[in-house]
Amino acid sequence: MEQELKEAFPMADNMDWNEVYQRIIYRYSTPHGLQHVKEELYKLEDKGEIIIHHIKPYNNPIKMQTLNGTPKVIPTTKLWQHKSCGQCGHIPGYPTSVFWMMNKMEIDYMDEPHQTSCTGWNYHASGASNPVALAGVYVRNMWRAYEIDYFPLIHCGTSFGHYKEIRNMLVLHKEIRDKLRPIMRKMDMDIVIPEEVVHYSEWLYTMSKKAAQQKKYNLNGIRAAVHTPCHVYKLVPEDTIYDPEVFEGRRPAAPSGTAQNFGAKLVDYSTWWDCCGFGFRHILTEREFSRSFALFKKVIPAVEEGKADIFVTSDTGCVTTLDKSQWAGKAHGFNYNLPVLADAQFAAIAMGADPYTIAQVHWHATDVEGFMRKIGVNVDDYKEKFIQYLADLREGKAEPEYLYKPHRKIDFYLSVPERVKWYKQEKGQTTNTSK
Repeated sequence: MEQELKEAFPMADNMDWNEVYQRIIYRYSTPHGLQHVKEELYKLEDKGEIIIHHIKPYNNPIKMQTLNGTPKVIPTTKLWQHKSCGQCGHIPGYPTSVFWMMNKMEIDYMDEPHQTSCTGWNYHASGASNPVALAGVYVRNMWRAYEIDYFPLIHCGTSFGHYKEIRNMLVLHKEIRDKLRPIMRKMDMDIVIPEEVVHYSEWLYTMSKKAAQQKKYNLNGIRAAVHTPCHVYKLVPEDTIYDPEVFEGRRPAAPSGTAQNFGAKLVDYSTWWDCCGFGFRHILTEREFSRSFALFKKVIPAVEEGKADIFVTSDTGCVTTLDKSQWAGKAHGFNYNLPVLADAQFAAIAMGADPYTIAQVHWHATDVEGFMRKIGVNVDDYKEKFIQYLADLREGKAEPEYLYKPHRKIDFYLSVPERVKWYKQEKGQTTNTSK
């Protein structure tokens, strides 16, 4: 019995039965174990039913550990960026922080100009669409990454969870593949499934110790409360990365481990498990519920129990809800003003990124300046330069600053790799690649 427990819960040295109960919920919350899904994935590849986008040695893969101890391989370079509708629309400093850090660490990436929305919002908020349509969007985007040989990195937590569910559905249900294939053929594409579905926060955590070597500010005095997004670790939960160094392996490693590796002190609070309040459908139909939930069930416990200086999270909906709901409480006298940052913004600022042109904290509803002053950022100097930069742009005295040369990646996009040419030629000669 004792040996079986050790094998079942390799992260925990000392058993806490409340924690065990929670892990059992995780373990059996999906109808098929991830290991089974992956075994079936490779069988389908052997049969020629699908194409797997494999992680290559030149992706510099690093093995991390999941909840059940099964390794998850994280590619660390040559990455295809699947951006988030919400991040780009509401928190633009979120994706720019990811790109800035990748430039800083000399990571090769493709900022894909031909990506579509994952349509996960449509599915989760309204229940519209259907399995074949959802799978078509997923496979179409994954094909784009495959044909230019950059491994997909998913920015949005919703896209990440949604794509994992779609992957499982495609692998386990032949009838979906049979309906989807002729649709993809009409676009001269086929069913491509990546070997792993990877969220950017997993990449960031995997790289965080290396990134922290370039940090500019001392975060030792910072108390960080973390909210891990539901769609990142509650959908296909056995695929989530855990690490004994982060809450003794009892909480998801990302983004807690990233904040920790940058020197912040992690603080606990009783409602860490709860949703941020976003929840999709009720942000549309019961918005005041979302706002009060975010304040009373998340922000106030993080401040009063954890004495947090900052809330760190890793998804579009969570950042916007936790950050932009606080003004509603302020109107009623609950002025907590807890700054909320994505882990990417948090890390980029710590590494010396411009808080306005890169992290773009001026888009946030809560005041982030107090946090930045506490770690030593010269806020006034950055703000003055930013205001001048905007004025110069308006007057035509300055050119926009880019994170990469605008045409560099487009040039690459136009050059199709040889192996894709080979695949298409073979497909023209025989039809047995996919049936």
